[in-house]
Amino acid sequence: MASIPADYALYLALVLFLIGLFGVLLRRNVIFVLMSLEVMMNACGLAFVSAGAAWGVADGQIMFMLILALAAAEVAVALGLVLQLQKRFRTLDIDSASELRG
Repeated sequence: MASIPADYALYLALVLFLIGLFGVLLRRNVIFVLMSLEVMMNACGLAFVSAGAAWGVADGQIMFMLILALAAAEVAVALGLVLQLQKRFRTLDIDSASELRG
């Protein structure tokens, strides 16, 4: 059975992270920004898992479980923010979040 070299997996993680970073920096919709953050966290998880597989340790998989828990918490908090933005301003434009006061 052939295995994928660790370099290829790390390059893929880098490309995914950059796609997510550009999505966070260039998008104005909250939903797209949150999806870009999820792509960035998954890229970090892929880097941990591939590095752990290359070194023959399970630490990368443990870190990936931590990243999954962090992603679940981020989605829960972000859903509250999205609902507040939609309820208060009737838009999901991220610039309107600067007007949230109180």
